[in-house]
Amino acid sequence: MIEKATPSPWKRFWERGGWWKALALAAVYFALYELGSMVFIPLALAIEDKTSGAFILATTALPILLGSLLLVLFALSTGWLKELFARQPIRGRGWMWIAVAVVLVFNVLRMATVDYNSAGFGVVAAWLLTGLLVGFAEETLTRGLVVNLLRKAGYREIAVAALSSAVFAGLHAGNLLSGQSLFVTAFQLVYTFGFGMCMYLALRVTGNLLWPILLHASTDPSIFLQTAHPAAGPLASIAGMGNIAVILVGLVALLFIRGRVAARALESGLVDPSTAGRTLS
Repeated sequence: MIEKATPSPWKRFWERGGWWKALALAAVYFALYELGSMVFIPLALAIEDKTSGAFILATTALPILLGSLLLVLFALSTGWLKELFARQPIRGRGWMWIAVAVVLVFNVLRMATVDYNSAGFGVVAAWLLTGLLVGFAEETLTRGLVVNLLRKAGYREIAVAALSSAVFAGLHAGNLLSGQSLFVTAFQLVYTFGFGMCMYLALRVTGNLLWPILLHASTDPSIFLQTAHPAAGPLASIAGMGNIAVILVGLVALLFIRGRVAARALESGLVDPSTAGRTLS
């Protein structure tokens, strides 16, 4: 008879999940990310052109790359890395594609209204790479690790969606430290909560964390490039309505989320992951 290996105290601690563990994980990540960012300050100061792609990489991409590595190491330490990128244990509903469509349509509109001659190849390439890193780090943390912790504690999916989106929004409150105004930050918190909801819906309806990562990866570059290098034309004003559309979709969608992952049953092998979302409502 082959005995099952006893998990370490570290793994047992995280396997029990809970909202406060999700909050603590996000807080520790944010603190380590901020500290890690300081390592790249000398490199950023050495770059003369503060509008160049190199400056974007030094100030944004490299710190996020470091944060991504920390998240991967944490996932490996808990044995969750494969689990995070496996098929979701609860199915999405057809209406959830609305969130994916809204985010994708406005991302395309913003990218279509960028003055690429003004931006230059280096800046565009730097933002595309940075966007991919942002998508990986923020989605792995919030729609991956945080969602996993909440589900392991047995929360209903409406709570999982709301709490993971709140954690995602809360991470952006740190922009106050960089001198961003309270009003702008407050609006950003509302937007990021709505966007977080849309990413949760993308996770549910596509069934895999990879797709919200890629969807998120196309969002930040479209916003920053279109804001800094807008092209003239009627599409620009339509693209500018994207934030409001995302907020509305995210807030309204929260009212219709149902289901719960039977965490304990899944752990014991009593429930098929492909049907777990239908066992409890």
